Amino acid sequence: MQAIVFTRRGGVTTVRRAERSVPVPGPGEVRVRLRVSGVNPLDAKWRGRADDLEYVPHHDGAGVVDAVGPGVDAARTGERVWVWGAGWQRSEGTAQEFVVLPAELAVPLPDNASFELGASLGIPALTAHRCLTLGEGGPQRLGPGALAGRTVLVAGGAGAVGNAAIQLARWAGAAVVTTVSSPEKAVLAKAAGADHVVDYRAEGAAEEIRRFAPAGVDLVAEVNVAQNSALDRAVLAPGGTVACYATVDGEKLVLDIREMMMSNFRWQGVFLYAISAPAAENGVAAVSAAVADGALRCGAEAGLPLHRYPLDEVVAAQDAALDPAVIGKPLITLP
Repeated sequence: MQAIVFTRRGGVTTVRRAERSVPVPGPGEVRVRLRVSGVNPLDAKWRGRADDLEYVPHHDGAGVVDAVGPGVDAARTGERVWVWGAGWQRSEGTAQEFVVLPAELAVPLPDNASFELGASLGIPALTAHRCLTLGEGGPQRLGPGALAGRTVLVAGGAGAVGNAAIQLARWAGAAVVTTVSSPEKAVLAKAAGADHVVDYRAEGAAEEIRRFAPAGVDLVAEVNVAQNSALDRAVLAPGGTVACYATVDGEKLVLDIREMMMSNFRWQGVFLYAISAPAAENGVAAVSAAVADGALRCGAEAGLPLHRYPLDEVVAAQDAALDPAVIGKPLITLP
């Protein structure tokens, strides 16, 4: 099978296309014949961080189960699946034709959902779900009506996590306001389903959000808390939560302790691979239900343009995932 292999030694990262043996699933594992590999900013940020490590990158993907190991129901063979977490603490990610992984990380994908959608779920959708379930008294698992009566602010509504957060929040019945930085991104955020879109760089952004949510927003899914903390504080309702899921190395956040106490504000960090097993299971179940309901979509018509790359262009796809000028989701189409 064909795979892209990254190696870092002596501070130098090399990338090569390799012909490898097709792996055999062990106990509790499945083998997935991958059709699409999803590319996330995390994949590019981690590129070459560890010396003396050879690995196949990427955590997300979609394809078909073509073999199962001992202890796994043989009926899963032939099942369409979306894959998440394939490369976490393992050297075998999804930038290859076949991947073996624990059976629970290969989640059934409905027939009406494309492999491109399946590969776009994973880290973005599960991170969005976690952010949306951290509010005071909020649900542990999203579903229709689970956020009814609540107002959610999604920072960066044209990003992959922001797009998923808008779609999931709307599916769960929330009123959704989102911030963007350009008219082009505003169009995409509206396509995702946002009720109201605000340019966060414009003067009076907080007042604009407050006009939409006079009592304040209950929850913020935040992509850049260091930059946006003042805006978040200005629009949070008493008891509100800011769930932040991204940062740049070295960024600091300074908060007014008295303000936090008097308003019962909550500032919550989110790193998908450090959440509890029940929280991950709830996320997988909710994302799967949203896909089955047609509430999670991809493509420009859903606010998430797709950028397709062949296997040989993994580095270009990763660079695109970090490039602020590239709006949308990079995907690797497997041969």
